[in-house]
Amino acid sequence: MEQNLSLYRVFFTVANTGNISRAARELYISQPAISKSINKLEEGLNTTLFVRNSRGVTLTDEGRILYDYVKTAFDALARGEEELSKIHSLGVGHIRIGVSTTLCKYILLPYLEEYVRLHPHLKFTIENQDSAQTIALLEQHRIDLGVIAQPHYLKNMEFMPVAEIEDIFVCSPSYMENFRVRSAHNEDILTEGTVMLLDQKNMTRHHIDAYLNDQQLTFSNILEVSTMDLLIEFARIGLGVGCCIKECVQKELDAGILTQIPLEVPIPHRIIGFATTSLMPQNNAVRQFLDFIKTKAPLK
Repeated sequence: MEQNLSLYRVFFTVANTGNISRAARELYISQPAISKSINKLEEGLNTTLFVRNSRGVTLTDEGRILYDYVKTAFDALARGEEELSKIHSLGVGHIRIGVSTTLCKYILLPYLEEYVRLHPHLKFTIENQDSAQTIALLEQHRIDLGVIAQPHYLKNMEFMPVAEIEDIFVCSPSYMENFRVRSAHNEDILTEGTVMLLDQKNMTRHHIDAYLNDQQLTFSNILEVSTMDLLIEFARIGLGVGCCIKECVQKELDAGILTQIPLEVPIPHRIIGFATTSLMPQNNAVRQFLDFIKTKAPLK
């Protein structure tokens, strides 16, 4: 089949022109080469494809059947070339990104907002799940990029840092005041109050649990929450002390809606960035998007 592709091109051109000499001019080859190619194709198919006459050539019944299939194939190739041309001229492409809800809102979204404005024809697929699942999807080659906290071990992965984040404990001024009123012996608000943490499936929770273990801190009352946004809202209405990313609540801290609880030893900062697998070649759309991110002065 593969060896016959050039023969089918000759067959298709001869059928369209109805004349061997005109086909030879279109294909920039000699008339004897045209005739030889037709004869070779007919021998290979054990079929007569053309009837020769003084005015040129016409397709036989078998030739018309073959022509319909060949035309469909060449039309499909032409559409493929047009699609590739459109991709290059309009910036059409597809990027698949894995990211948690929190990192999507506070890290990825600002990049997307500007990039989509510059490349409106680009298609994005956002796989929304926790960072552990994002890493798994990268390893399975089911996504192109993952927005994650820098892992301790990068197996077959490349990581481009873009932000540094800090985890802190916050509460509303009203919760702090009410806790002081009911606390008879200046009890510590973290060890005796209601502390709200992300659930144990979350990578942020693993980071916080490691810190608590290092500092030998234990809480008497823990409320697990599924998302960072929900945790922040619970802290805002005075439900307890929430452990959240400082950058996610900076506006609330500046406005006095939330208050940061001081820690003797701060929680170690984390680096957030875009991860790719080194085992899967990047398509042009992904490379251009990463180049755009690099221009935004990522962390070194």
